[in-house]
Amino acid sequence: MASWADLSRTPERAGVFLDFDGTLSTIVVDAADARPVPGATEVLVALAARYRSVAVVSGRPVDFLFEHVGLAGTAVRAFGHYGLEWTDGDRIVTHPDAAPWRDAVAGAVDAAVAAAPDGVSIERKGLSVVLHARPAPEHDAWARRFAEAEAAARGLALSVGRLAYELRPPVDVDKGTVVAQLLLDVDTACFIGDDRGDVLAFDALDRFAADGGTGFKVAVRSDEAPAELLERADDILDGPVAVVAALRGLL
Repeated sequence: MASWADLSRTPERAGVFLDFDGTLSTIVVDAADARPVPGATEVLVALAARYRSVAVVSGRPVDFLFEHVGLAGTAVRAFGHYGLEWTDGDRIVTHPDAAPWRDAVAGAVDAAVAAAPDGVSIERKGLSVVLHARPAPEHDAWARRFAEAEAAARGLALSVGRLAYELRPPVDVDKGTVVAQLLLDVDTACFIGDDRGDVLAFDALDRFAADGGTGFKVAVRSDEAPAELLERADDILDGPVAVVAALRGLL
């Protein structure tokens, strides 16, 4: 089984890749309030100075990661919208196949705002929109039905999270494809995550290991973490504060 020591043994050929929500930030009722726990940004910047590749791979827009995680001007790479946008230095690049879907996403935003019952929040993300039922879990079933209907009507893809339903362009990218690309540049890597979408990153690490690389899968425990993620992990950490502590151990 791979370990933290495998990463720190040859940092010049190692990658550290991780999610944001639930991994660097605690889960909050209002998604707009999410912020990295103390020390998270500092340890990522320090790791990027020593390791071959450090990246945050998130469903958040890159500009959110720039503003609230403080990644602008650092060597930490940012991938937003599950890979629909990414950083090239301080420049944000959008996947060319995503841009034509902005009008469909905007239509879904308008429909959601008009129809959402009290308590369901609508997160506008430019390239996507998220219906959050966490503030009003009694409306979770409604949010799911609405998102499924909008996805079918507008040709959008639907990603299901924890009491959250995201409508986004139907472009074949996700955390797994992003991590697979990042793995081309390293011999050893970890991915740290806490949600269903992070299972795809674990899949990429398993393929990497089958091809001779060293992949280390780390899950962040919570009451809502999917069982599959926890079962497949090589290590389990108890929340974002523990993630930051583990990352400090790599320095």
